[in-house]
Amino acid sequence: MIEVEKDSVRDLISDLPDSIIETILTKLPIKDGVRTSILSTRWRYRWASMTNLVFDDRGVAEYEEIVHFIQKFLLLHDGPIHKFSVQSSYMRGSAEVDQWLLYLSRREVKELIIELGEDEWFKAHSSLFSFKNLTRLELVHCELCPPPDFKGFMWLKHIDFQQVVFPQDDYDRLIASCPLLETLTLSSYDSIELTIHAPNLKYLTVDGEFMELCLAHTPLLVAANINLYISDHIVEHLEQSSSCNLDKFLGGAAKLERLVGKVYFVKFVSVGIGHGRRLMTYHHLKYIELYEVSFEDLKEVLVVLQLIVNSPILKTLQVSVSTASRTKIEPEDLQFWDKNTFDDAMLHELKTVKLSDVSGMPVEMGFIKFLLEHSPCLEEMTIRPTNMTDASVSMLVELASFRRASPQASVVFIHDPM
Repeated sequence: MIEVEKDSVRDLISDLPDSIIETILTKLPIKDGVRTSILSTRWRYRWASMTNLVFDDRGVAEYEEIVHFIQKFLLLHDGPIHKFSVQSSYMRGSAEVDQWLLYLSRREVKELIIELGEDEWFKAHSSLFSFKNLTRLELVHCELCPPPDFKGFMWLKHIDFQQVVFPQDDYDRLIASCPLLETLTLSSYDSIELTIHAPNLKYLTVDGEFMELCLAHTPLLVAANINLYISDHIVEHLEQSSSCNLDKFLGGAAKLERLVGKVYFVKFVSVGIGHGRRLMTYHHLKYIELYEVSFEDLKEVLVVLQLIVNSPILKTLQVSVSTASRTKIEPEDLQFWDKNTFDDAMLHELKTVKLSDVSGMPVEMGFIKFLLEHSPCLEEMTIRPTNMTDASVSMLVELASFRRASPQASVVFIHDPM
């Protein structure tokens, strides 16, 4: 009876459809996938035709071990490879990586992911630019040098580059040569100029220092998450600029639905802004989240106002105030709201406002007053002060006196104890 049950289990495993076997193999760590050869005759060497190859630190203890395993696996592999991923803390840039790329360039790879050990860099072999079927490319700590005759990745939809460097002129060229690109992530960049031409781009994530950042042609972009840093030489460059960075950044993104700007994003796009300048209307923008807005810089305040009044269906606004604000009140601070040109603007769809690190300076209070008076559908405004002091109590008293366009609007004052 026991022998019959054992035979039944063996038959069940052997009789699984090919699609089920492939799914099981893709769910296992790749070393365990190789070990399935012992299950039955039908499973023997099924791993050698796996199309998704993911190599990581599971089951290995050193550089030589993972390199040897990958080399042997590729030598015995038979068939197309749709995904090749190496993410290992043991890996180093080496001739082996060049060999793998050369081998993979002939295997119809659609997804390529390479992340070596911490602080390890590698220069990608030129064969990378002959991957004709790529749909996803993720690289970390890599140097690229596209050949002069490179025509682009015609099927590439997703790029994720973390500290990937190549000649300045090739940044724009690489992105523009990927006509189907939908998702672009660029992390940890230093002092580059970037102009993005990507007619199918939908999701953009940028992190680093940029001398210039222009969305020249991104008509389908729906979400942008921008984290910008500014060094002294970038400040000097921005001070010499006469054009409006806000126009350059958002001028080609008419369908934007979600905008998140962190650290010095607002300062960066405030270059060239002015009271007389009007933005295009963002008919799809529903969510705006801005960090480190300096209310001591009236150009930054103007950026926020321009964005919200030109977004007719805006529903959620989050603003974090820069804590490096001055305490001295300048005359222009008191006059700013008297001369602003947005008195007739109404934020008809705005429902939720969250403000943090509010100190109660006049321009901040004027901003809060503007939002309350121009948001007829507002449901809740949350305010977090920098700290609870006598100034905070005065802020509460002043808030209570502000007129609210929305009868159901509640103002929640939140104090986070230290």
